[in-house]
Amino acid sequence: VTSPCAAAAATGTPLARRDDVLSILPGTLPTDELAARLAGTDAAVVLKLGRTLPSVRDAIARAGATDRSLLVERASGERERWSRLDEVDRDVPYMSLVLVAGRPTTRTRPGPGRLTVVGLGPAGPDWLTPEARAALADADVLVGYATYLARIAPRRGQRRLETGNGAELDRARDALDLAAGGDRVAVVSSGDPGIFAMAAAVFEVAEEGGHDTIDVVVLAGLSAMQAVAGRVGAPLGHDFCVISLSDRLKPAAIIERRLEAAGAGDLVVALYNPASRTRRAVLARAREILLGHRPPDTPVVVARAVGSPDEQVSLTTLGTVDLDRIDMRTLVIVGSSQTRLVRRTGRPPQVYTPRHYPAGR
Repeated sequence: VTSPCAAAAATGTPLARRDDVLSILPGTLPTDELAARLAGTDAAVVLKLGRTLPSVRDAIARAGATDRSLLVERASGERERWSRLDEVDRDVPYMSLVLVAGRPTTRTRPGPGRLTVVGLGPAGPDWLTPEARAALADADVLVGYATYLARIAPRRGQRRLETGNGAELDRARDALDLAAGGDRVAVVSSGDPGIFAMAAAVFEVAEEGGHDTIDVVVLAGLSAMQAVAGRVGAPLGHDFCVISLSDRLKPAAIIERRLEAAGAGDLVVALYNPASRTRRAVLARAREILLGHRPPDTPVVVARAVGSPDEQVSLTTLGTVDLDRIDMRTLVIVGSSQTRLVRRTGRPPQVYTPRHYPAGR
């Protein structure tokens, strides 16, 4: 990792965007020459500071770039620190550099911007796809639930619009309005945005009218059920269905009817939004319904906060699963009649559902 890349990562500042020209310059150049080179480039990194800082500062001022310059010391080291160049009034070590960010872009054509709905994956940067990462870096504005926005490193010049949980439609309206005004907007969502998440909310609001000129793109993310399945083996190896147990947007009777159908069809069932502190009855009813269609020793995966430091994953059975341990950060996978628990010597057990299905069942 080069020092310019480490400094850019530390400050959340892109080295260059789109058609920007990036120059890497030594701070030992004569002041006049350094100023001329800075004035002739879009973005720059100035290396070899220390005693050259006064000259570098003067050159950057002559190029009119002081307000977009950051000083980074010992990038990626234990004593790493950074600040605005115009706030530095002290000596700096030789192992320092100045990032001169690209000039703010202005639109050459009026008209609507673009709205991208981005899936962040279950938790943490390791679950973010390269496609999603690029969309987040390109956006003028990030819109989302505050908890999810906190997972994204800040970038200079990028605005954020934070909303509370449960305000999905308002969030979608705000995002569409910003895009209509010409901004590149990224609506962030945990997991996959197309599974019980923000993509549907955006299209629901867009269908109301007034936003038909906006280009809406959905970037798939890694879903919670995929992450959980990978932790324990391959429980989704054959036909399965996904049901949300939240009755906030649909009647509990509909949930029960779908659980009955999944049980009768002998499908593996992934249960999203299984229970909150006040909503426990639907989860208990779900187990009761599925026990009517499959034996008590059916494997069940209970996974909480997968991908985070609080991750807890356990294998149990439909007859013995402890419902009190399940909350809104938990995803539950209930196996079919064919799902198998594989015990291994000296290793945790794994669970999978065979790809074939016996005739006559």
